[in-house]
Amino acid sequence: MEPTAVREARPWDRPFWKPARKKEGVLAYLVLIHLLALIGLILFPLPSWKVVGLALLSIGFGGLGTTVCYHRMLAHRTLKTSKFIEHLLISWAVFNGSGHPASWVAYHRQHHSTTDTPDDVSSPKQGGFWWAHLCWLYQSAPADRKRWCPDLDRGTYRIWGYLEVPVLAFSLCCGLLLGFGWMGFFWLGAIRLVYSLHMQCLVNSLTHLDHAAEGDSSRNVWWLGPFQLAAWGENWHKNHHTHAGSARLGLRWWQPDVGWYFIWMLEAVGLANSVKRPRAS
Repeated sequence: MEPTAVREARPWDRPFWKPARKKEGVLAYLVLIHLLALIGLILFPLPSWKVVGLALLSIGFGGLGTTVCYHRMLAHRTLKTSKFIEHLLISWAVFNGSGHPASWVAYHRQHHSTTDTPDDVSSPKQGGFWWAHLCWLYQSAPADRKRWCPDLDRGTYRIWGYLEVPVLAFSLCCGLLLGFGWMGFFWLGAIRLVYSLHMQCLVNSLTHLDHAAEGDSSRNVWWLGPFQLAAWGENWHKNHHTHAGSARLGLRWWQPDVGWYFIWMLEAVGLANSVKRPRAS
């Protein structure tokens, strides 16, 4: 049996309401958007088609920013674009609530390096479903950027340390600021952000529930893809762990991958290069 001090040091053993040091703001943000989303669903359960359409469009652009830029381009370096395209995609991801690119990439590279071990901060194998789904976001220690992504802890990427909060504040209030009233405030703000958050979080939790006794627990979840909109492709998570150096996640013709289709189009018109494909098995 492990000593009590060691057991209590595990972040997933903390009370769910207790954030890690320097993560108080993350918990406050999560509580705020969920509370506002609940209020919005009560006050405006049936939004206009225009508001729904804009919310879905925004989720789609944000999903592309996360899956194409944060995940495939920055974390795994499976393609290259111009700095303009890269930072445009980053802005979509930040607007969608994905956070600072360096923080996202640091966590993800750590995840791949330590998959399903006690050092994997987002593994359900260690802390269970809800730990991997949400709690790790505010109960794990901040990502060590200098160790996991020194390439993103410098240069033009640092500007997002200043822009992240203003962009996210605009994202939360954009419906009201753009003249769609309180219905727009809730549906284009908190409800959209909560939906996007949980669709991303399911990649950490649901697609790692193949509790093998040893080794990688990642799995493909076919039905999750349509709900992820433009991030469709992230649901082929077993494929990704098997071919982490590939920009394409849906490896079979019957595995839709919207992120890959977007990359293919960028490459076709000369806006993306050095695109890496999966190696033959």
